[in-house]
Amino acid sequence: MCGQGPVDVEGGRSPAKAEHKVIIVGLDNAGKTTILYQFLMNEVVHTSPTIGSNVEEIVLQKTHFLVWDIGGQEALRSTWSAYYSNTEFVILVIDSTDRDRLLTTREELYKMLAHEALRDASVLIFANKQDMKNSMTTVEISQFLTLTAIKDHPWHIQGCCALTGEGLPAGLQWMQSRATAN
Repeated sequence: MCGQGPVDVEGGRSPAKAEHKVIIVGLDNAGKTTILYQFLMNEVVHTSPTIGSNVEEIVLQKTHFLVWDIGGQEALRSTWSAYYSNTEFVILVIDSTDRDRLLTTREELYKMLAHEALRDASVLIFANKQDMKNSMTTVEISQFLTLTAIKDHPWHIQGCCALTGEGLPAGLQWMQSRATAN
């Protein structure tokens, strides 16, 4: 039996189009895999730490994104650069309650942005877990990460809750508008 091809998030079948490579990165337990499967199935999938990567196709208004969800444990972060080639979008997922590791997140972000293979990549930052008590706002996170200093990469920060899906469509919409503008 033949496969029917990717399913458009809006419903219906999509003709084959160019795929935009996306990597989802962030520290362990930030919500990367939960966000990926919320995009795909619009439901919460119970996950365990990602060892290596998951890859899925997401289609939004005939725009195809090939999304690589990469494990965020400290031992795996050194392998992130193996996924950078041809990446158009970096989704950085941040646990908005994890103040203790925000400095580590900032270091990883700027290390990525300095990588030659990501020179043309756009950056979407999901400030996850906005539903939690004591979560930092997107403004606080933006200031701590000094996002306004990023001049050579288009970027957008979006508050979200991976468990409910709140904020995720707006982030995906930003990526879709960037993909169709190029």
